[in-house]
Amino acid sequence: MAKIATVLTNLFEDVEYTDPAKAYKEAGHEVVVISSEKGKPLEGKQKEETVTADAGIGDVSPSDFDALFIPGGFSPDQLRDDERFVSFAKDFADNGKPIFAICHGPQLLITAEVLKGRKVTGYNSIKVDLKNAGANFVDEEVAVCGGNLVTSRQPDDIPAFNKESLSILSKLNQ
Repeated sequence: MAKIATVLTNLFEDVEYTDPAKAYKEAGHEVVVISSEKGKPLEGKQKEETVTADAGIGDVSPSDFDALFIPGGFSPDQLRDDERFVSFAKDFADNGKPIFAICHGPQLLITAEVLKGRKVTGYNSIKVDLKNAGANFVDEEVAVCGGNLVTSRQPDDIPAFNKESLSILSKLNQ
């Protein structure tokens, strides 16, 4: 099964991490939480979840993983201020590996400059940013582009996001 890098820091949108992570794990995939340092406790924006980082960004390589998952909330905006996370995300895109980003998750991909010409959705407040990054923005519950990029707008879209992400993951080991 797939090994999924999940980039996360404080103020992630709780359910946008927990629901997809649970779905991935239930399907047999491994979810590895990566933050600035291993063992760091990360608190969700709603204060419903605390997650411990499995690895620090300096201790991992994109080549160690099959897919990238970027939950929303304020976490992606903080992560994109750290060039290590930007380069990490860019590597997945450059190598055609699956990327799953929900809500504000695409902010990290905007900074990595990998969305030009891609069909993407995201939270309404980043719509202009996505368009300015050259993305083809669509206001849909889930956008799938090129068979390796899945984006969604908000927590209500999680069922569609999970379905499309899991569909892509199921094809990885065929």
